[in-house]
Amino acid sequence: MLFISFSWSPLPGQSRELIILHTNDLHSRLTGYAPESQYTPLTVNDDKTIGGFARIARILKTERENNPDNILVVDAGDFLMGTFFHALEPVDGFQLRLMKDMGYDAVGLGNHEFDFGVETTGQIIRQSKDSGEIPSILLANIQFNPDLPEDDLLAELYQEGVIRAYEIIEKNGIRVGLFGLLGYDATDVAPFIHPAIIDDPLKSAKKTVDILKNKENADLVICLSHGGLGKNKKGEWDGEDVKLAKKVHGIDIIISGHTHTYLQDPVVVGNTIIVQTGAYGANVGKLRISLQKNQAELNNYELIPINDSIRGDFSTHASIENQKQRITELILNNLRIEYDDPLVSADFNLICDEQNNVEGSNLGPFLADAIRFYINQIEGDSTDIAMIAAGVIRDQMVSGKQTISDIFRISSMGRGYDSIPGYPLSKVYVSGNELKKVIEVLLFAYHSSPGNYCYYSGVRIFYDPSKGLLRKVKSIEIGDSIRGYKSVDFSKKNETLYGIAANAYMLEFVGMLKKITHGLVRVTPKDISGNPYTDIRKAIIDFVPQEEGLQEAKEWMAVYHFIKKFQDVNGDGIPDIPIQYQNPSPRVIPTNNK
Repeated sequence: MLFISFSWSPLPGQSRELIILHTNDLHSRLTGYAPESQYTPLTVNDDKTIGGFARIARILKTERENNPDNILVVDAGDFLMGTFFHALEPVDGFQLRLMKDMGYDAVGLGNHEFDFGVETTGQIIRQSKDSGEIPSILLANIQFNPDLPEDDLLAELYQEGVIRAYEIIEKNGIRVGLFGLLGYDATDVAPFIHPAIIDDPLKSAKKTVDILKNKENADLVICLSHGGLGKNKKGEWDGEDVKLAKKVHGIDIIISGHTHTYLQDPVVVGNTIIVQTGAYGANVGKLRISLQKNQAELNNYELIPINDSIRGDFSTHASIENQKQRITELILNNLRIEYDDPLVSADFNLICDEQNNVEGSNLGPFLADAIRFYINQIEGDSTDIAMIAAGVIRDQMVSGKQTISDIFRISSMGRGYDSIPGYPLSKVYVSGNELKKVIEVLLFAYHSSPGNYCYYSGVRIFYDPSKGLLRKVKSIEIGDSIRGYKSVDFSKKNETLYGIAANAYMLEFVGMLKKITHGLVRVTPKDISGNPYTDIRKAIIDFVPQEEGLQEAKEWMAVYHFIKKFQDVNGDGIPDIPIQYQNPSPRVIPTNNK
C-alpha cells in the first residue's frame, strides 16, 4: 500500500490565519470558585462558580478539534501560587503536566513562580519535566549568579533547553517566535528570585526581537509579558506593556499579565496588539489574526467566560480530584478534615477591595480577629494586638458554605520553615512608645501602596489625618468591646510591653523600621521578658508546643480555628459567620469621629 503525504505552503502574499488562546495569572485555581463547594464541572447550569481547569480544558480541546492546524495556546505567567495545589508542586510537579495535557504550548514565568525561592522554582520545573511532558517555559530577561548555588538548578534547566529565552513554533505555515518577559514591577515584588538577576525588560526585548526577526526568520513575534497595563488619570491605557509596545518595534502581539486587567477588547499600540484576560481563569482569550505580507491583522477577539455553561473535560477533572486526595493526605490529615468538608456558612460576602476601598473591608478585621483569637488560644491571653496587611489577603469569602480550600485561598501566600503552606504567625513585644511608631509608619505607608494598609484586632486607633509623618496618632486603646478598652501611655518612661501578632513577614518589617526610615524610627522587637530578638524566627508561634520541634501556626489555620467557635444559627449543621462582621466596628478612627 502506497501512502503519499502532501504539505501545504501558502503562496507569497497569501493570507494565513492563526488563532491564539490565552490566559494569565491563573494562580493555581484548578477548581471553580467561589465558594468551591458549589463547583460542579461535569454538569451545566446548576452552580454560579466561575473558572476551573476542567472547563478551560474543554474550551481548549474543542477549539483545537475545530482548528487542528492553527491553534496556539499560551499563558503569560503567575500560573502557580494561590491554592493548596501549589503547595505540592515541589514534590509532585503536577500543574505544568496538567496544562500540557489541556493543550498549552508555552507559558511565561511571573513573579509568583518564585514565591518559594528560585531554588524551589527549579525543583518544581525539574520534577514536572521528569514526570512527563510540559509546555515550553519562556523567560528572556534572566541571568544566573555563578558564585551562589541557589539558582544553579534553574541555570541547568536553561542549559538543557527546558526553559528558554524564546522558541519558534510553526502553525499553519507561520513561524511564530515567542519569548517571555518579567516586568519591572513584577521583579520588584519577587525578592526570592535572588541570586538570579532580572535584566531590563525593554533592553532584553529589543535584543530578543532582533534575534527572532533576523536570525530565526520569525513571521510573527509574540511576547508573553508579565508586565501589565492599566488606565492612567486621563483614562488612557498606560503601563509597562503599553511602553513595551511603543519602544520595542517588531512585537506583533503582547499576551499581557500581572495586573489582572480585564480587557474586553484588545489595546492596539502602533502595530502591536495587547490582550489580557483578567485573572484566575475566569476567562480565556481568543485572538484570531491573519498574517498578510508579514503584518499581523486583527480579525476578531473575544473573551470566553469560563462558567457553568461549559461542561468540563472529564480526564482533567479526574486528575484534579486525585490531586485533591493527595492534598488531604499530605496537608489536611493533621487537622482531621477533608478537602471538600463544609466548615462554615456565610450569609454575606466578606471582601477586601485593595484598589477601590481598602479602608472599608470587612474581611480584614475578621482575619485580624481570627489571628488574635488563635494565638491567645494557644498561648493564653498574652497577645494584645493582631495585624494583617491588605496585600496578603488574596481572595474574598463569597456567601455560601465554605470549605478549607476557600479559607486557604484568602491567606495563601508564603511559606515558613516547614512543609505546610502559608506564612507562619509570629509574636513580638514592644513598648507603648514603639507601638505608636509602628502604627504611625503603617498609617503613612499605605498611601504609596494600598497593599500596605493594615487591619487590626484588640485595639482602637484615633488619628488626625491632617497631621504630618509620625504626628497623626492621637491615642491608642487596647482591648475589645467585651472587656473594654484601656489607653496606652506613649511616654518613654512607660515600660509596659504589648504583644503584637502578625505573620512573620510583617513582623520582620517591624524589626527593619530603622533601616527603612533611615534611622528616623527605631523599634526593637522583644520576647515576653523584654529581651531583644536577635533572630526573628524565634518569634514564630508553635501551635503544638508540647510536641518536639516547631509546628508553625499559619494565618489560614487561625481562620479555621476561629470559625469553629461560632454558633450554628441557621441549623444546617455547620457554624455561621456572625452578622457583626457584615459591617464591623472601625478600629482605625479619624479623631473627628471619636
